[in-house]
Amino acid sequence: MNDRHSSDQHRPHDDDNTNNTDSTAVPAVPSVLDSVVVHAVGAVCRRRARAALPPGGRLRLTGLPEGFDERSLRARVLAGPAGTAVTEARLEAVAELREPSELPELHHRLEAADEHGAALREQRRQVLAAIAETTALRAVPPPRRRDEPLRRTPADAWLELAEFVDERLTALQERAGRLDREIELADHEIQVLVEQVARLSPDEWHEPVETTTTALLTLTTAAPEDAPAELGTELDIELEYTVQAARWVPSYRLSYRQGADTGHLLLRASVAQQTGEDWTGVRLALSTADLDRRTDLPKLRSLRIGRSQPAPPPSGWREPPAGLADLFTGYDAAGPRPLPLRPVAAGAAGAAGGAFAAEPRLSARARARTGGLRSADEPTESIEPGGPGGPGGPYGQAEPVAFAAYGAPPPAPGGAARGLDTAAFAELDAPAPLTPPPGPPVPDEQLLDYPALELSAPDAPADRRGTLHPPAAQRATGRPAPGLPHLPLPHHAVPPRVSAGSFDHRFDAAAPADLPSDATWHTVTIGEIPVRVSPEYVTVPAVEERVYATLVIANGTAQAVLAGPVEVSVDDRFLLTAALPTLAPGGVRRLGIGVAESVEVTRRTELRESTAGMLNSSTVLDHRVHVELANRLGRPVTVEVRERVPVSSDADIRIEERPGWHAPDEPSTECPPSTRLRRVELPPGGRAELDAGYQIRIPAGKAIVGGNRRN
Repeated sequence: MNDRHSSDQHRPHDDDNTNNTDSTAVPAVPSVLDSVVVHAVGAVCRRRARAALPPGGRLRLTGLPEGFDERSLRARVLAGPAGTAVTEARLEAVAELREPSELPELHHRLEAADEHGAALREQRRQVLAAIAETTALRAVPPPRRRDEPLRRTPADAWLELAEFVDERLTALQERAGRLDREIELADHEIQVLVEQVARLSPDEWHEPVETTTTALLTLTTAAPEDAPAELGTELDIELEYTVQAARWVPSYRLSYRQGADTGHLLLRASVAQQTGEDWTGVRLALSTADLDRRTDLPKLRSLRIGRSQPAPPPSGWREPPAGLADLFTGYDAAGPRPLPLRPVAAGAAGAAGGAFAAEPRLSARARARTGGLRSADEPTESIEPGGPGGPGGPYGQAEPVAFAAYGAPPPAPGGAARGLDTAAFAELDAPAPLTPPPGPPVPDEQLLDYPALELSAPDAPADRRGTLHPPAAQRATGRPAPGLPHLPLPHHAVPPRVSAGSFDHRFDAAAPADLPSDATWHTVTIGEIPVRVSPEYVTVPAVEERVYATLVIANGTAQAVLAGPVEVSVDDRFLLTAALPTLAPGGVRRLGIGVAESVEVTRRTELRESTAGMLNSSTVLDHRVHVELANRLGRPVTVEVRERVPVSSDADIRIEERPGWHAPDEPSTECPPSTRLRRVELPPGGRAELDAGYQIRIPAGKAIVGGNRRN
């Protein structure tokens, strides 16, 4: 078994012509999506295909979705004759013509509605033209000769012409009004059909002519001579690729019964994907690891004491070859190339062709893909280089200034990139600014992707042609946004990369899952995590005289429980949806479930001030706290009472605490080091009284002028 990476799938091969001539003879085998591993952002998809060993060793696998990372394509043989391996994996686009019967019914209705709307608009245009012609009708008298006397104009002819124009315009205006109403109804019908088509899944929608991506595999068999591989032997082939538009967040459901020491924590993941392919019946797994992670080692530069010296240039940059500009002398001498014809905008066409020029329309398939209609007078936006939507604008990726391309010279020191004009300083008789010595050119992240770089054509700008640059489309759009960045997270949800910390975990679903490609959160049940659950009650009477019910959850498994929303049910009754914190393997966390009205608490305080020591040299502030607890439930409960003591930074001020209380084992933001705890067991209907407090001994020299602080 072997696998093959298709990093050089776009490179020219010597046998390209041979491949094109016998491409029809390569057998096509459909592939089925078998398993998906969804990472923190992105997913790894694996497809399976079973086919017979072809005679020429070439096989075409179909069914691949659009929008996956082409460089991540891998193929391998899982089962087959000994020594069978994939030596090459290439991607090829195949155009497929659909039969009319294969297209969805909504497609035909949308096309018919679009044609009907176009016919109505054409009729309206003709009616408006007839209205303009009728309005322009005027009575023109015949030319009078020089010796001919003046003639009277027949009034009846003028009146008949006016009546004719009036009747004609009335009929045309009524017809134009009916056409306007019919056009509104047709547009409404088209909009409804467009919305219905937009809700179709990728499996239900088909274009009349679709371009699909296929994987062309080259197989070899290294079988021994005494046991040659037989043609027609069945092979089990696996394809692997990555997609970006997929993400997941964990969610849980906790069921607990009173009196039990265990609970049932059900892991349910919210998964969303928009890969253009519905995941139906796939083996789903969830991972907190990053799909793309840097593998280059950091460079440790030496530290030297002495004069500053420029750092050496990186190994990826070199000086341009001598005479590079002379290569394009003949091209420049031939003159400029003819400019391509650009389409005229809708407004210009209307101005040149008259007031009744044809209105531009958007095809039904285009509106179905965009999910809406566009009016005829809406201007067509064009993105120009350097504009707001171009590579140099705020929505694109600007060209790197310090390092233009491989093979291009580094920028001159003190150039325009520094934004300083030394001539202006010289005119003002001011000293020129000190500039640091020029450093080596810093390559952009896109320029480190060597297979994706392209050699600029002769018609490129003079500073770019003949050097390596990223493709124009990559410069304009930049890298695609990973995952679904605009999809809001559910309530209390935490991204797995944030809650997992420095460790990576994987969760395998217990059953196959179905996930449509609609960029919507779908809940998938992963499995059950055994945890220990014990109820406890916590009260902080110094802040609020209420008792809060909590569930202490202990994770005894070897797998972490990530943070996320949890639906808590006690005795099969739903209580609330809370935020579950991250539970590391062996960790214990507390989950609050609300106020317990059946457990009461009251707190009373008393302060006594006295003096002590020789000559009453110390002031003693005796704080006494009395806490009373009452259990109104029919079962025993454990209540944790939290109090606080002051903390002094002066060694002369002593604080003496009453016994019976202890500090927290691990101080946290909820329980700082000044917290004192005490746990009390209350039987059904029982009561308990607790005494706490502390004494503060302040020397006379440390007393505050005007009185000491009492609390």
